[in-house]
Amino acid sequence: MQFIDLAAQQSRIKGKIDANIQAVLAHGKYIMGPEVAELENRLSAYVGVSHGVGCASGTDALLMSLMALGVGPGDAVFTTPFTFIATAEVVHLLGATPVFVDIDPATFNMDPAKLEKAIAAVQSIDPKLHPLPKNPKSKIQNSKSIIPVDLFGLPADYERIEALAADNSLSVIEDGAQSFGASVNGKAACSFGDIAVTSFFPAKPLGGYGDGGMAFTDDDELAEAVRSIRLHGKGTHKYDNARIGVNGRLDTLHAAILLAKFEVFPEEMEFRQKVAQQYTDLLCRLSSVVCPLVPEGHISAWAQYSLVAESAEARAELQNRLKEEGIPTAVYYPKPLHLQTAFKSLGYQPGDFPISESISERIFSIPMHPYLTEEDQAQIAKALKAACICT
Repeated sequence: MQFIDLAAQQSRIKGKIDANIQAVLAHGKYIMGPEVAELENRLSAYVGVSHGVGCASGTDALLMSLMALGVGPGDAVFTTPFTFIATAEVVHLLGATPVFVDIDPATFNMDPAKLEKAIAAVQSIDPKLHPLPKNPKSKIQNSKSIIPVDLFGLPADYERIEALAADNSLSVIEDGAQSFGASVNGKAACSFGDIAVTSFFPAKPLGGYGDGGMAFTDDDELAEAVRSIRLHGKGTHKYDNARIGVNGRLDTLHAAILLAKFEVFPEEMEFRQKVAQQYTDLLCRLSSVVCPLVPEGHISAWAQYSLVAESAEARAELQNRLKEEGIPTAVYYPKPLHLQTAFKSLGYQPGDFPISESISERIFSIPMHPYLTEEDQAQIAKALKAACICT
């Protein structure tokens, strides 16, 4: 059994993928070819914003968005410790300081109530209100931005987060790396905040055959800045560099493959909803695991279907028993960012973000993709039920 079955999707659209690749080979415009602009136009229209800017990866999309917003040394950027390192890594790369905010235990996304306390703590330089970086080298001078993460495909609470941002003159970057295709009350993921980003890493809901990403915004100036930054800060022509930038372009071949994949993407999102609902129907009555929550009005992209066990030991036992049945599992994420070596310099300690720490010890994900059969799901449910009874 596959954790994510990319081969099933490829067999369905292989003819279109091959044709798109051959078209690129025929015209030979491998860098910034017409397929890149076509993909940008189609995906921005799907999201419902004015601009899409193709990038070399979701990480580059985050980095370039922060650069376009002018984030740098002395700036505090609020984000969650329960995510992949890229979210906070790009903040640190620019010399800014990640200020972590604990998560809601039901949605695994940033808790707006804790965000409010974190903002107040930075403004008053009072770690008693909320844990702050303890390294004096951080030198936070200004609260600059918020990066909520739409974890596992579920959009964060943008109504409350954007209100806090407006009240405190903060920009918002939606990290929609996992949530392309999701929505809140009909508003598409990757359309929230000042700018939003997604990833085309192969395992993502709209995944390519390599790295890739895109930034989305309605702000003309931000879009133009990101376009410039992705081409080494290009100005009016190739050798007129208006700013310091990076080499962050989306390859034409990747765009061509993504165009083929996007043709079936809306239907695949429907398949994901059915798979997720089937899982919930099969597993929600198990006493030993907690199924994911989707708040009213939200539609998740279901990048992952993640369960929470009663303890670290129970998770290990459940994973081992599933492995014995040939069922793969994964843990996203086994260690929160504030406890990782890369962020040791910030001085955070165990216990600073207890919900993220607890969830990271107990969460695990089971196979999730649009082509997962009811028979496979029944097998997974049967194995989980047997394992839960034993544990």
